[in-house]
Amino acid sequence: MTKLQCSAMNCYYNEDKYCCKGDIMVEGKGAKNAQDTCCSSFRERKGDSARNSVGEPKSNIDVDCHACNCVHNDDCKCNADHIGIGGSQACECRETECMSFCCK
Repeated sequence: MTKLQCSAMNCYYNEDKYCCKGDIMVEGKGAKNAQDTCCSSFRERKGDSARNSVGEPKSNIDVDCHACNCVHNDDCKCNADHIGIGGSQACECRETECMSFCCK
């Protein structure tokens, strides 16, 4: 499991910069830099949605990854010790990015 911190505060699954989903998917099949990636698990929080209605926030999480050019990608799984998901103003998944992406 990967230690994850997430700055996408508008995400339904985000609670205090941790994810309550349990696992996430990072997209970016042809990515050459972090801006070419995104967290496809992002779901915009609407209105007064209860943050923890989907589970407890976890600092360690399973990260599936389609960013094949990333040094941390091992058979579509992230093997980085720590990653960050960026997108503090994100309203949709394409406005997020894997801050730990590092091109091979």
